[in-house]
Amino acid sequence: MEPVRRQQLIDATIESVATHGLQKTTISTISKNAGLSSGIISHYFGAKQGLIEATVRYLLNNLKQELIYKITPTTSHVQRLMYIIETNFALVQQRSDTTKTWLSFWAQSMHDDELHRLQKVNSLRLKSNLAYSFKQLMNREDALVCAHLCAAMIDGLWLRTVLSKSDKNEFKRSEELAKSYVHSLIKQYGV
Repeated sequence: MEPVRRQQLIDATIESVATHGLQKTTISTISKNAGLSSGIISHYFGAKQGLIEATVRYLLNNLKQELIYKITPTTSHVQRLMYIIETNFALVQQRSDTTKTWLSFWAQSMHDDELHRLQKVNSLRLKSNLAYSFKQLMNREDALVCAHLCAAMIDGLWLRTVLSKSDKNEFKRSEELAKSYVHSLIKQYGV
């Protein structure tokens, strides 16, 4: 029962943050959304902060699993780069509750050491995944530059699309623009 309850609380946290924002999300709003007593949050997560951190880890793990699901042993390095982009623009990353939650966590990470650490892990993971494939297509130094540029492009396009409250067509256009950018980097730096 514990995994079910924990997931209910994480889902309720995402819903509460999307509705009220991170600052106005309370143990009470979360427990009400989950239909559970507020004491269960303390039981499973220690406090609201523990639940917030678990929710961020849940979202990060979803990104990771989405990418792992797509990659096979025969996936080319160029296709792997395309999958990384697709994962960051996947439908789950476009949902209103998810986008609002990501934005709230990013903003709060500037004031919270643990959320900042998780944001840094996310950023480093994206750059590392990109660099791995770029290194197969160009020299190491250029690959690191391309990974940094591409990560900034993905984050920037996603953020601009979310902040403009765009529809799924705009997310698709942003995904295609990021893919086009990767192809231009490979053409410019590739060996």
